[in-house]
Amino acid sequence: MKESAVNQVKSFILPLVVLIIIPGSILWATGFRIGWGLGMLWDIIIVLAGALLMGAGLYYLSVSIWLFNNIGRGTLAPWSPTRKLVLIGPYRYVRNPMISGVLMTLLGESVVFGSIGIFIWFLLFFIINHIYFISSEEPGLEKRFGQEYLVYKKNVPRWIPRLKPWIGQ
Repeated sequence: MKESAVNQVKSFILPLVVLIIIPGSILWATGFRIGWGLGMLWDIIIVLAGALLMGAGLYYLSVSIWLFNNIGRGTLAPWSPTRKLVLIGPYRYVRNPMISGVLMTLLGESVVFGSIGIFIWFLLFFIINHIYFISSEEPGLEKRFGQEYLVYKKNVPRWIPRLKPWIGQ
């Protein structure tokens, strides 16, 4: 297997842990259920909303990973970063669509499974990433990509997407 393929496979350890192993452990520890126990109709509506959120998050995550691999020539893992700044697709709306996708998926999981524990994990994951992006990721991107990243950073928000895509300079 080529080194880049190995890096791609290893990089999937992160989302596997964040989206499956930790939430699964929370559900195992707190009791597995689907819905919130609000009655069949409300639970169906809530579970469908959570499932849609999970689906949108997984789509966002998948597109971001594909763009990192094919345009950025890197992986989602910090040990194998992109070599080219990705400025297309969801990156035209928000600077961190990969983490946004993970957050949407976690929020959807907490809704589908009626899990306060997964919701707390969602909040903790957001706080950890927010601190990491401000203290490490963004300064590193500024060093690697210079003015190109600074212009992008000025025009595209970190977490809340723009309504219209950023076209560039």
